[in-house]
Amino acid sequence: MPAPRSKPLHAWEPLPFLVLVGLLLLTGVIRPDGPLVVFWLLVVAVLAALAWLVVSLVQASRRTNPDQWGDLSTLEGLELIDAPRRERVVRTVVPVEDANRHQPAIELARLHGGAEQHAVLVPRANRWLSRRYRIGVQLVGGDRPRHAGFLGSAAQERWVDLLDGLRQRGGYVRVPAIIVGAARPFRVELDLSGLEGLHGPDTPEAPGAPGAPIAPGE
Repeated sequence: MPAPRSKPLHAWEPLPFLVLVGLLLLTGVIRPDGPLVVFWLLVVAVLAALAWLVVSLVQASRRTNPDQWGDLSTLEGLELIDAPRRERVVRTVVPVEDANRHQPAIELARLHGGAEQHAVLVPRANRWLSRRYRIGVQLVGGDRPRHAGFLGSAAQERWVDLLDGLRQRGGYVRVPAIIVGAARPFRVELDLSGLEGLHGPDTPEAPGAPGAPIAPGE
């Protein structure tokens, strides 16, 4: 089954707030001498929207790993699947998009983990106010995961179904990463050649094949 490309509308975080604001604006056009049933229906709708907003805020405050944006707080409890680089005459790398927005996190990752480290790919990540699902890149060479950006559109379209299928059974892929530059602005490049040796959730894995699961949080 193809991976979803966007978050369902009912799960979009700003929607309860927008509905509540729209209903409150609607109260301004209700005439005091209008039908009483219309007034009470609007009151019920406003209260329901307010309750929806409160529930969504409570759910957003719950600590999950990864969280609703696709950020990791720890590697503990995750099933990591290694996708080591495959030996080739010409090495191919994929740049991480939006790295310019995450320079402090990338700098800390480089400080604690060095220029060459690993990154975990997190499907169904997204930015605030966006319904579009992306594949988040979490640098994990330091003391904790740090968000570095997202896979580009071409790489995402190629690998999203595989990565999302692994995610549904609790697996997240770890790939080699390089932080380019000795000072800001840093760039992050990923070696995704090892993904070619992985298997989807419905494909049996050969013993000892690349991409075999490792111990959670290892």
